[in-house]
Amino acid sequence: MTRCLNCGADRQEDVCSACGLGSSAAEYALRRKLLNRTAIFLVGTIAFVAAGFRYPPLDIDGMLIFIGAMFAITLGLAIWVERRALRHGEVEKLKRVYYGLIPVPWLLAVLLIANGALDRGSTQVVETRVLGKFAMHGPVPTRRVVVRSWRPGHRWERLAVASDDFDRIQVGGTVEVDVRGGLAGIPWVADVSSR
Repeated sequence: MTRCLNCGADRQEDVCSACGLGSSAAEYALRRKLLNRTAIFLVGTIAFVAAGFRYPPLDIDGMLIFIGAMFAITLGLAIWVERRALRHGEVEKLKRVYYGLIPVPWLLAVLLIANGALDRGSTQVVETRVLGKFAMHGPVPTRRVVVRSWRPGHRWERLAVASDDFDRIQVGGTVEVDVRGGLAGIPWVADVSSR
């Protein structure tokens, strides 16, 4: 007994009694669903990255590494489901795990947006020294300054800055960082300005 690739129902014959699709049609339907849900996942990943730039958390590097690893695992799982379906193998459990991972980047993006946009807490202004700075050019340019950390257990912080501020900030100088606690408890940087 195998399961239908489309609806997951047990089937005894080539045509599924639950959805009425044959093996070839169910395989095509599965591929179409995988493609559509992968597109939703990709857009969610982009939304997460955009939310991270709009309300940059202090630990954005770790978050980007996590979403990148999750991106690779989820796409690898989609490829595995599709390849097993080609060999007419059992895909129902893998398919459910894959479908469960689709909304995760969207949920994380909403969390970051709500954390910054709905934050009404007080701003902590921290003065710190600039240790270095770097810029990445490309379709989405990034400019960051590396400053001495004010948090216990951290040696430095990498803070995103605007291009005008990036040009004004000098290595060895001091900057004022406006840090907010965040609605969800994720500290984020509201502004970085040179003194």
